[in-house]
Amino acid sequence: MSEHKWVRRSLRRLNQMLNGRGFIVSHMTVRRLLRELKYGLKSNNKRFTGPPHPERDRQMRYIRQVVKLFRAKGHPVISVDTKKKELIGNFYNAGRVWRREADPVNAHDFLQDALVRAVPYGIYDLIHNQGYVCVGVSADTSEFAVDAIRLWWLDPDRPAFPDESMLLILCDAGGSNSYRFRLWKQQLQEKLADALGISVMVCHYPTGASKWNPIEHRLFSHISVNWAGKPLRSLEIMLGLIRQTTTSTGLTVKASLLDRVYEKRIKVA
Repeated sequence: MSEHKWVRRSLRRLNQMLNGRGFIVSHMTVRRLLRELKYGLKSNNKRFTGPPHPERDRQMRYIRQVVKLFRAKGHPVISVDTKKKELIGNFYNAGRVWRREADPVNAHDFLQDALVRAVPYGIYDLIHNQGYVCVGVSADTSEFAVDAIRLWWLDPDRPAFPDESMLLILCDAGGSNSYRFRLWKQQLQEKLADALGISVMVCHYPTGASKWNPIEHRLFSHISVNWAGKPLRSLEIMLGLIRQTTTSTGLTVKASLLDRVYEKRIKVA
């Protein structure tokens, strides 16, 4: 095993190695030759997901069938998840925006420099292509998640469904809506099923399959594109950018602030 295996093969490094073997060429010539040989700069490709689960395909087909049944009967179907938590303040936000000069922001993203850490919990209505984002300023708990869904349900301006006696919730297997959390199930029972007089069904996407949760590519991705390169200096700016998110397919998004402190580690028997 030679030592060259542990050396990064940059153009200038390859140029030095060729010069050492008597080939006098520039690094630009090396680049041209690599292009002719169909070489290019490649990043790692996330392809291997581990050994396939024998029930994975059946699980995904089951969720798809349940969604079809709910939609056929006119029941509401929503996809929920928590978007990445954001520091509110003069912080760097990935992406680029058309400006005459770059917007100066803090060199470091320290939590103590933030006004607050925002927790955006999203609800995506699959039937009407409408998003609702509830921005919290406390912990991302199961109680917060259910409160956000309840706010969406009680919103007087949300689109109505032909039959609102049942509700289907699609969510990930982890996070505040984890299938393991008793608090999540208790809050759904007390604040949704019992309080609103409806039946609630929850379908959790398997571990490692959250990318198929509709809210990821139908809502969150468009919000990230809309505020790319724009520092989230206040909660008002964040809420405004969320509300102004639209697509050519008719997506509309509403947003509200849930200014309440949620206690962590609540135990449910």
